[in-house]
Amino acid sequence: MKTKEVKIINQGLEDEMEVWGYQPCLWKMILVGVGAVCSGGLLLLLLYWLPEWGVKVTCTCTSLRDAHTLLLKTTDEFRQWFRAKVHVMSAPGKNPLDSLELQSTAQLTNGDGDHGISAVHQELHGKCAHRQPVQIHYFTHHSTKYYWNDVMQNFELHKGLEDVKMSCASIHSAHSSGLSKTLQDYRRLFFGENEIAVRVPSIFKLLIKEVLNPFYIFQLFSVVLWSAEDYYYYATAIVFMSVISIATSLYSIKKQYVMLHDMVAAHSVVRVSVFRGNKDIEQAMSTDLVPGDVIIIPANGMIMPCDAVLICGTCIINESMLTGESVPVTKTSLPSLGEEAAVSYNVEEHKRHTLFCGTHVIQTRFYAGELVKAVVVRTGFSTEKGQLVRSILHPKPTDFKLYRDAYLFLLCLVGVAGVGFIYTVVLSIMNKVPVKTIIIESLDIITITVPPALPAAMTAGIVYAQRRLKRVGIFCISPQRINMCGQLNLVCFDKTGTLTEDGLDLWGVQTAEDGSFSPPEADAAKGSLVNSAFVACMATCHSLTKIEGELSGDPLDLKMFNATGWILEEPTEEETALHNPIMPTVVRPPKHSIPEASQKNPLTQNMELSELSPFEIGIVRQFPFSSTLQRMSVVVRRLGEKHMNAFLKGAPEVVASLCKQHTVPQSFPETLESYTRQGFRVIALAHRQLEAKLSWHKVQSLSRDLIETNMEFLGLIIMQNKIKEETAGVLRELRQANIRTLMVTGDNMLTAISVARECGMVRANERVIIAEAAPPKDFHLASITWHYTENPAPTTKDNQTVEINLRDEEYDKKVPQQEQRYHFAVTGRTFAVITEHFPQLVQKLVLRATVFARMAPDQKTQLVEVLQSIDYTVGMCGDGANDCGALKRAHSGISLSELEASVASPFTSSTPNISCVPNLIREGRAALITSFCVFKFMALYSIIQYLSVTLLYSILSNLGDFQFLFIDIAIILIIAFTMSLSPAWKELVWQRPPSSLISGPLLFSVLTQILTSLVFQVLAFLLVRQQSWYETWTPQSDACNVSRSSPSHSLNVTSPHDHKNIRNYENTTLFYVSSFQYLAVAIIFSKGKPFRQPSYKNWPFMLSCIGLYTFLLLIMLYPVPAIDSFLEEANDHWGSSFLSWLLCRRSKPPRVRYMYLALELQDDVDWPPRPSTVTYASDSQSHTSAPL
Repeated sequence: MKTKEVKIINQGLEDEMEVWGYQPCLWKMILVGVGAVCSGGLLLLLLYWLPEWGVKVTCTCTSLRDAHTLLLKTTDEFRQWFRAKVHVMSAPGKNPLDSLELQSTAQLTNGDGDHGISAVHQELHGKCAHRQPVQIHYFTHHSTKYYWNDVMQNFELHKGLEDVKMSCASIHSAHSSGLSKTLQDYRRLFFGENEIAVRVPSIFKLLIKEVLNPFYIFQLFSVVLWSAEDYYYYATAIVFMSVISIATSLYSIKKQYVMLHDMVAAHSVVRVSVFRGNKDIEQAMSTDLVPGDVIIIPANGMIMPCDAVLICGTCIINESMLTGESVPVTKTSLPSLGEEAAVSYNVEEHKRHTLFCGTHVIQTRFYAGELVKAVVVRTGFSTEKGQLVRSILHPKPTDFKLYRDAYLFLLCLVGVAGVGFIYTVVLSIMNKVPVKTIIIESLDIITITVPPALPAAMTAGIVYAQRRLKRVGIFCISPQRINMCGQLNLVCFDKTGTLTEDGLDLWGVQTAEDGSFSPPEADAAKGSLVNSAFVACMATCHSLTKIEGELSGDPLDLKMFNATGWILEEPTEEETALHNPIMPTVVRPPKHSIPEASQKNPLTQNMELSELSPFEIGIVRQFPFSSTLQRMSVVVRRLGEKHMNAFLKGAPEVVASLCKQHTVPQSFPETLESYTRQGFRVIALAHRQLEAKLSWHKVQSLSRDLIETNMEFLGLIIMQNKIKEETAGVLRELRQANIRTLMVTGDNMLTAISVARECGMVRANERVIIAEAAPPKDFHLASITWHYTENPAPTTKDNQTVEINLRDEEYDKKVPQQEQRYHFAVTGRTFAVITEHFPQLVQKLVLRATVFARMAPDQKTQLVEVLQSIDYTVGMCGDGANDCGALKRAHSGISLSELEASVASPFTSSTPNISCVPNLIREGRAALITSFCVFKFMALYSIIQYLSVTLLYSILSNLGDFQFLFIDIAIILIIAFTMSLSPAWKELVWQRPPSSLISGPLLFSVLTQILTSLVFQVLAFLLVRQQSWYETWTPQSDACNVSRSSPSHSLNVTSPHDHKNIRNYENTTLFYVSSFQYLAVAIIFSKGKPFRQPSYKNWPFMLSCIGLYTFLLLIMLYPVPAIDSFLEEANDHWGSSFLSWLLCRRSKPPRVRYMYLALELQDDVDWPPRPSTVTYASDSQSHTSAPL
């Protein structure tokens, strides 16, 4: 017997999977065929629902190389199984990125450019007959093809050109001329057509898939069974409900597919100009593109049909489809010389040079006689847009404790049904009931115990909550996550645009001269500053552009430029004769800003402004802002000057490190700390005069490292980022509701701490501990230094400033550490070092960390995963920019951007502030409690009916068809759907709703009601038999008809002779008793405060209950006392205490890891680390601290 060979594909990635190889086995398939026939097809259904069983019972294990069928299992917490068929294709080579000497081969005929893969096979084999074709095994999973690699002995994914790991310079040298038609066709064999194909399934396919759902199969089984018992009315009602449910579901699914198809199909197929080598350009369809093709970006822009790297020219792009940010971004060509060009090309690291699929190229900038060219990097589903569509087409399942507990509870009901099944069979045999009747009645008990209407009733509360959310401007694309919002106990917030205002206001500028700072100036457009290098830097060092006459670009750049009062022009070709062959962006001050000295000068007095050479500056080259480098720079030339200048702006610490030391004021650290302490955002400027010998052509090929050095420090720009009005109130509300809040931002650490204090995330009396980690270097171990901060100075409301003092020497030893409130603050760099070198500290740190600064997008996602690993239910709220990964990964992601990128977030708010978060949590809690109420009600309904039918079976009787119909339609469905209408409570409370159905109070509540129902039904069943007027039923008797209960006849079978023993006193008694029990249980379980509005405010529910009570009392002719609702309160109080004592819950440790960890740390005298201590990494990962 062969051992199972398991391999890992997509190792280390989000979609990592284990894979096993199998071959079909004839004798196993014959056995399965026989089993399918004997079981009436049920075995095939079971194997359809469980793909791993389907493979294992029909195939035998083999190596991956020889496999015909593959079994895939995800390695995440969901452990999903998939089945994939291995296909074989013939190709001239094994690696799509090999040249195979095909470029020297004769060209293939082009045709119409839209031929299929089979045609490519034929043409390639005809042209490459000198090469022996090879057989390549591959399989397709979730719209992605995986190919067999003999060297790796595993399947691999071909993403695109980046698989080759080539340098930026190599892309310029080896890929700038384009591919031959033959080589393009060869690569298309592997990469397929460049198309994100969202196939809209036919109604028939969707119908088959929907109907094969276990729920509908169970309903079909129930309907067949009821029809065999002549229960046609109820069977018809269930069929009618199922048809409506299936039709609604099909319409919804079809609509979603069509919407996604339309969103993807728009502009996905366009005609492009492609280089074919030797400067030949041909028109082709975008579906023909493969990695390595060189395309021309037209001057009037286009929607990108693929991911491509810019190798010539500049583009202005709107990336809102991917980033959620509608601010146009400037993309520059990939470096071809210098150190930057030697780095391997990577899509993530070279985003500023990469044009992504689906993004809109608004306009291009090119040099005289040169075209804007880009090399195709990735196509189809491998592109950024393709991966986003894949995540929508194949989402991860929602993992929530409620649903897992619901399945367990249903299994318990199945167990109860099993007991009833055995009871019915034994009782029927003892009473010599016919075999057909035994089979029907014993199976009927299963359909009674597991209610067919349960899923529909459970969904009602979520649907109502979704409608209420829509009314307050919160839109949801994943309704099942609404229940998750009810369990949120931690919410991460982005800072800029989320907690604070989107834009920044210029507070002032502070110039530096002769190594010292001048006093701050509020107005940068002052006459004394107009002709300074400082203002020239503000006016030129940006990525702004004019689109349809309007300035557009980064909000910070816009504020900075507008503060200068200068004018930006993108002149026509005729106006640029003085600027060499370049067509530059030109900036100049307005006429009234010319200093008086210049205006009075007789040489300049009669000249037009455009002729004043010192004040017109052309931007020759731009090095875009890099979040890794934390800076951007430009090379400019003033009109009439021979030499060029370089201007730089960026993070103050970075800019200062690139400047000559004597130009940086000595008070720079203190001044910077003073501003950042007060929550200002500070940007530093620098300047450098370049050598006169540098020509325009030389500047274009220089690396930014050569330009961004030996700068002269110019000064600081101080921007103010105001907190939104709603922020502080919402955070206070969340804190009062026992919901922890974190800040995750890309901004400066001290600014982030200041904002955290100002908005109340960190309170005035709480200490912040800054962790600064250093990676191992020069034989030194990785280390963490702990700095303590505190806030002794009061907040100044007028200026909105908060003082933060670093305080390493003083430490209040009088107060025990465990009693002091503290928060950790961590930077992205520190987080990366701790994750890699101090894994044992990660969970301890995030347990009390509140501020995460300078965090990269992938680090935000990583942080969410760490928080989830210690059992937090995590919410993430961001403005859509750079937060997409974290929004997708969190249990509940809330995007404040209504752009297309919000498709990655389960929730999108039309209100651009965080007031949506409490609303979402309140509705989530209400929906969660509604789900619990409905589930308990439906469970009790099935148990009550089960008890009634079991008692009636003992006298060989049952409920009538109309009785079942009245109970299930008139009582159960109406009550289940109206009890879900209760809206959320008006405020968030400290208490959180239960997360599990398998908990003491809930189980006790259900068990108490079951026992109460059982006692009353048994008492009623026995008491009616002791009445003087009681008459035992016989087929010829008409016992009930002689009673005065004539209005109830309509609820019983009305045949002249009752051969089913329906018309008897026991039946009528149990019908009325159980009907009142359903209503009583509904009122008891319809929980109101503190998560929902009281039941009496839910008027449809109250009217339904009153109407049904009145109707039942009227048709019963004599009153039966209703069950009092005070039982629930008593049950909750002493029931939970009793169960807590019974299960010894108090002696058990907390179930969630973060609470367990918090208890552990209470007893740890060394945590948090003392001020000014350093924690070193060691081989054993145990840490030691030593004071500095």
